[in-house]
Amino acid sequence: MSERKMRRILFLCLWVLSLWAISFFGGAVSYGFFFGMTILPFLSLLYILCVYFRFKIYQELGNRSMVCEEPTDYFFVLENEDYFAFTGVSVRLFSDFSYVEELPGDMEYELLPGDRFTYETRLVCKYRGEYEVGIREVVVTDFLGLFRIRYENPGKIKALVSPRLVRLEELKGAEEFQVPRQRETFGDAEPDIPVRNYREGDSLKRVHWKASARQGKLLVRTQISQEKQGVALFCDMTRYGKKPEDYLPLENKMLEALLALGYFFAARDTGFRAWYRQGAPVRQQVRGLKDFEGFYQNIAEVTFGEAGDIGELLDAAEALGELWDNRVLFFVLHRVSDRLFQAVDRLAAGGIAVVIYAVTEEELTEAVRQSGGRCRMIQIPTEAPLEGRL
Repeated sequence: MSERKMRRILFLCLWVLSLWAISFFGGAVSYGFFFGMTILPFLSLLYILCVYFRFKIYQELGNRSMVCEEPTDYFFVLENEDYFAFTGVSVRLFSDFSYVEELPGDMEYELLPGDRFTYETRLVCKYRGEYEVGIREVVVTDFLGLFRIRYENPGKIKALVSPRLVRLEELKGAEEFQVPRQRETFGDAEPDIPVRNYREGDSLKRVHWKASARQGKLLVRTQISQEKQGVALFCDMTRYGKKPEDYLPLENKMLEALLALGYFFAARDTGFRAWYRQGAPVRQQVRGLKDFEGFYQNIAEVTFGEAGDIGELLDAAEALGELWDNRVLFFVLHRVSDRLFQAVDRLAAGGIAVVIYAVTEEELTEAVRQSGGRCRMIQIPTEAPLEGRL
């Protein structure tokens, strides 16, 4: 039984005792005791109302544009500008998506007239997105401990949080692939091995017309002694769930994985193309670290919610003639589908390696069985660090 319930039971017993006293004994003392026990609860409620209308809270972030897991300065001020003391006042913080360092939990403050309490600390956001942080509500308890009210803080603040950038030293998902450097991937130089047979989806810009005329069939240029050289990243931007507590951790981890992959290749001068949806398919080419900052800003600002699967992004890449030139494709997604495995079959038949990073808490045993070993599938739990998993 809580302390407040015990106080209420004790107060009720005293009120019944005062009622019994005036019924059987009467007199000034009995009536004074009865009226005192009767009026005290109303005085407590009046006190709570005064605190509700007069209590002041100020809070501020050092910078409202934040990065996941990186602390920023945060302070709040509790101030009593009235002529009577405030006691039994506590604050509750938003704790689902952020936390405040070194703040005592459930601490009650007592403020004499003119008192000002300032607490300086740091605040950390756990997920990418825009959401409210800091003080969520104020809790006021009366001086007898009988009543307690909660009300939302009218001065809430929002943080705009960018995804964390994880710098990987190695990439387990591609350890068996020899990914070429940028100068080999997107160069315009004449090839060492000039031609190969045309395949559906190849860009007409790659057609070697002289060789095609000599041999009587369409031939396309190959590059630097490699028929397939590119790296492409595909990310699912579908929102799964309606509540922020459901979709924010998932989306945050997916973007972390996408950025970690991108930085891994960019830091090694390996160019790549990233594909994702923002209403329509979006393609972004990154040739190295000089392009990565723009890539990061674009990914930090993406919105989830558009319906559509990875197959539509693959179709868009194929329509531009940029699908079959890749040596390896990386997928960052939450759910696998039959259409994805059908695409994997086509890609594997065309000599393209596929790595799927599934950000999910669900077991992937059935999905791995369904893939039939035609791709590599790696699970990333939403709350697990990327280091050692990618």
